[in-house]
Amino acid sequence: MIDVLIVGAGPNGLMLACELALAGVRPVVLERHAVPPGEPRANGLVGQVVRLLDRRGLYAGLSGESTPPAPRPAFTFGALPLDLTMLAENPHYALGVPQTRLEAALAARAAELGVDLRRGHELVDLRRRSDAVEACLADGTRLTCRFLVGADGGRSTVRRLAGIDFPGVTHDRSVSRTATVTVPASWLDPQTGGLRVPGYGVVPPFQHTRTDRGLIVWAPFPGRPPVLSTTEWPDAPTSDEKPMSLAQLRESVARVIGADIPLGAPDGPALLRRLTGGNTRIAARYRAGRVLLVGDAAHVHPAIGGPGLNLGLLDAVNLGWKLAATVRGWAPQGLLDTYETERRPVAERVVMSTRAQSALIGPGDDVTGLRQLFAELLRTPQVTGHIAELMSGADTRYPGDPADPLAGRCAPDVVVHGEHGPTRLAELTRAARPLLLDSTGAYAEVAAPWRDRVDVVTGALRGTTATAMLVRPDCFVAWSAGDAGRLRASLTRHFGLPR
Repeated sequence: MIDVLIVGAGPNGLMLACELALAGVRPVVLERHAVPPGEPRANGLVGQVVRLLDRRGLYAGLSGESTPPAPRPAFTFGALPLDLTMLAENPHYALGVPQTRLEAALAARAAELGVDLRRGHELVDLRRRSDAVEACLADGTRLTCRFLVGADGGRSTVRRLAGIDFPGVTHDRSVSRTATVTVPASWLDPQTGGLRVPGYGVVPPFQHTRTDRGLIVWAPFPGRPPVLSTTEWPDAPTSDEKPMSLAQLRESVARVIGADIPLGAPDGPALLRRLTGGNTRIAARYRAGRVLLVGDAAHVHPAIGGPGLNLGLLDAVNLGWKLAATVRGWAPQGLLDTYETERRPVAERVVMSTRAQSALIGPGDDVTGLRQLFAELLRTPQVTGHIAELMSGADTRYPGDPADPLAGRCAPDVVVHGEHGPTRLAELTRAARPLLLDSTGAYAEVAAPWRDRVDVVTGALRGTTATAMLVRPDCFVAWSAGDAGRLRASLTRHFGLPR
């Protein structure tokens, strides 16, 4: 019997597979496409997921940098600039890597970890039992597994077959057009990378620029073709009866900014995409017995601000260690249910954020007045910091001891100074095992009965005021220094009874 069957080999499914493999579970991943789709999709990652990739040893290979990730000095919220340099602690990270390369990196890591990835296999039915799930594939194959996870996107087959409702709102209030393009070199601003458009001015790079007629985004990614995107409102021609073309995008650009941009097609695979309307939905439940949902299968929302991969990959890491603990038999009662109780509120905040931003980019004089007010508010560090934490996911706090200031929060970037010199937390978390960091040496004996599950690292802690921390595999703090009784209770609550 297969322990865990994952349906979908996108970033979320592959990340979950890697997490399970690190925890000693060998999952099987099914992907209906025989080869990875080559069409460009997401253009990068924003938020705390960038730090997570560093903590799993994936950041250096994806970024090409040997140094840890650093916060970005600026971003946007609802097409309004966010000056993050005013913040004492900037939580916002970004990594400009295309989704196709992220998927390739995760597939390579999964192969290194022994994950069984089967491409060209499509799920068409499933049968749930009290002790297992039977998956029926299009070729007639039947696979039996202890748990089945749907990581198969917003139109999830797993969600439908499991009978899980997907309530929310579908609208047709906007039309978005996106393409990879080329433009004449003379149109590029050598200083900023923006587009110098005669009759309009400069379209800045990597920002949402709103006009009274729509939205335009110019993204000149280094080493690959730039992406140009527009969003218009319902009274704009949609041309839905015709395939998306560069000519349509060029016409849309002219409507949005009142000026023409000569567009050409890049060499190699090109993106040409038109989306009418959008969906905002969250699954009625993330779990139906032995069937679970992760990523877009559990929630969909507007793409503004780029929160999708941040949300989905952190779902996968939260679920991974809990599902592995359940499979291996040491999970405390109710641990697997905390996947939904912890992650659903995060999805709800992402939905709130994307809805607010969608309202701020809308047409009309009233929206223009609202934007003027928001622009004033965003000149204050307190408001900008709140928005930055919301967009990056740094405001996430899972239920924990209210008297413990770190419990339930993402672990800070601690450096442990031990007998072998300084070691970053990111180097200690690559195996995805629970960690007890102890600068006093007083807590190792408390954790000794859990030594089969929890690693203990001693040494002076730099980057935190805590003298000890218990860090979950998903890099959230379960406990920070207090009495030994609370540590013992936290070990039992998160990692089960001692051996």
